[in-house]
Amino acid sequence: MGRQARIDDGELIDKLSAVFSDVGFQGASMAALAEATGLKKASLYHRFPDGKEQMAREVLLAAGDWMTENILTPLSKDTPPDARVGLLTRRLSKFYSGGKQACLLNLLSSARIAEGGVFAMEIATTFEALISALRKVVMDAGFDKAEADRRAVRSVMLLHGSLVLSRGTGSTRPFKAFLEGLPNDLLGAK
Repeated sequence: MGRQARIDDGELIDKLSAVFSDVGFQGASMAALAEATGLKKASLYHRFPDGKEQMAREVLLAAGDWMTENILTPLSKDTPPDARVGLLTRRLSKFYSGGKQACLLNLLSSARIAEGGVFAMEIATTFEALISALRKVVMDAGFDKAEADRRAVRSVMLLHGSLVLSRGTGSTRPFKAFLEGLPNDLLGAK
């Protein structure tokens, strides 16, 4: 019997994330997940007894941890709002590979999300956390809560719309245009 392939947890989650980001939850077959990780299906089930749903949930958890560490925490710092937004644009560019990487939240959501899709709570919580962090930065720049909320929600819509458009057109230009305009969208003149 051949020796089992070994892969550390971080690398495993990264490889699973790449599959889910590429083809979504429905399109991610166990065969594709096994091939991407270099593990046999039995090894994947050993590490993830609840199968593909557990894998996707752990991918979402890892993405949430990354977002907390690299986006949400820096946005809550007591530094000038424009510096926080500058850091945000650099981190978003890195996370989404300059617009080449699809939005994981979009690909793991389902048409039935309003009806309690598999990952509805995690996805909603992630969006709410990002909007809340952006709202705080905009309010710190002197805007009232209603305007800050409008700008934060609009920026999150533009972020994810630019990723969908970039993927759909095969060009990173929409995402790059979003990043270029983000400082003005969030902090520009009243």
